[in-house]
Amino acid sequence: MADVDLDVVKALANDKRLRILDWLRDPTAHFPPQRDGDLVTDGVCSVFIADKLGVSAPTCGEHLKVLSRAGLVRGTRIRQWVFYRRDEKRIAAAKEMLGGDW
Repeated sequence: MADVDLDVVKALANDKRLRILDWLRDPTAHFPPQRDGDLVTDGVCSVFIADKLGVSAPTCGEHLKVLSRAGLVRGTRIRQWVFYRRDEKRIAAAKEMLGGDW
């Protein structure tokens, strides 16, 4: 198991983070339109993610930080907001490394 990325394992070891990854797979189906930033191109505002997850902004921020550290999502700053989207290339590599469909 030496070639397994522990950041990826940690990121996937939480049901809330798995839900975030699932929602970001099809953001237009799971989130309302945003005033700033396109849901698909720019990603989903962290405020919308926190609301849907039912947690505070700081708690959501910690989940997003873990996902970002693992490379599974990328954040883009637009004005004072950060928008997150999946990094499909990194997710594909992680799936191959771990085996599975998530």
